[in-house]
Amino acid sequence: MPETSIRGLKQRIRMRFPSHSLHRRLPHHHGRPAAASQPDFTTDEPFVAADPDAVPDIPRVPAVSRFPMAHLSEQLKERGNQLFKHGDYVAAEALYTQAIQKNPNNPLLFTNRANARMKLESWGLAIDDCIKSIELLRDNLKAYTFLARAQLALKHPNEALSSALHAYDLCINSKSTMRDAQTISALVLQCKKAKWEGRERERLRRKNPLLAELEDKIEAASNQELKSISERADKGELGEIAAVEERDELAKRTAQKLEDLRNIFAIADPDNMEKREVPDYLIDNISFEIMHDPVVTKTGHSYERATLIEHLKRSPYDPLTRESLRIDDLRTNILLRDACNDFFEKNSGWVYDW
Repeated sequence: MPETSIRGLKQRIRMRFPSHSLHRRLPHHHGRPAAASQPDFTTDEPFVAADPDAVPDIPRVPAVSRFPMAHLSEQLKERGNQLFKHGDYVAAEALYTQAIQKNPNNPLLFTNRANARMKLESWGLAIDDCIKSIELLRDNLKAYTFLARAQLALKHPNEALSSALHAYDLCINSKSTMRDAQTISALVLQCKKAKWEGRERERLRRKNPLLAELEDKIEAASNQELKSISERADKGELGEIAAVEERDELAKRTAQKLEDLRNIFAIADPDNMEKREVPDYLIDNISFEIMHDPVVTKTGHSYERATLIEHLKRSPYDPLTRESLRIDDLRTNILLRDACNDFFEKNSGWVYDW
């Protein structure tokens, strides 16, 4: 096409579409229009063409935030939190999963999802989330606490005790005021008692094979019923929450049957089948061992003298209440000391293995 014809065509376009600013000259390369630079929408920098005359004007696009996914992730997390508060753990878990997909480097998202999964009794998946959260944040108090609870639910008391003790150390050595110390202390004690009860169970089973046989039958029937609940849930006959409730009820019935059975054998053979346990009030809340020389603080909590003094050398605060505490504030708990001595006298032998 002659040059004069091209100029005439451009003139007519400008008169008809003045706002498009098509008066800029399009460069040619070997007879073809040069490829225009493409805008990069992944940064905050506005798009600027290398050559202002190289392309026609394009509509201005707002700059994209540097952290758009983190913002979306936070919104999803907040929605998940609201659903969690209202007891919709299935939907909460789904939203936490979406939030993790947007921002997989946030350790708090994994602990949130772990909490929802524990409510749904998805213990294995909850453990996976806790471990991932700890990988992202080593001194992760909440993750270690949730990890201990999930391990305990799966009847792994040794691992649960290790996780709970780690959470407790993080808690009492924290410089900030912690409200979780008493809760975590109770969790540690629960894990230690579960560990001891597992050893006691095996001791009693070795002493009485008939007890072991009957216990196995009760547990086999429970496992078969548990399998049925899972199958109904997989088929959609039971919702997630209903399945959790049925599993909880089954666990309570099974535990009661086992306890009744052991009580019957204990009555029949008290010398060999008596249950051995330590009362909670005799146990120190720092070392979680039975106390020998208990002292009481001004807030009314009792500890083993040696372990509390060692703690106060590192941190001048009550391990549980986090209130200021000095060694001079400690007083011997005479009544508790007498109870400890009496317990040791009546149970000398096995009590040192607790």
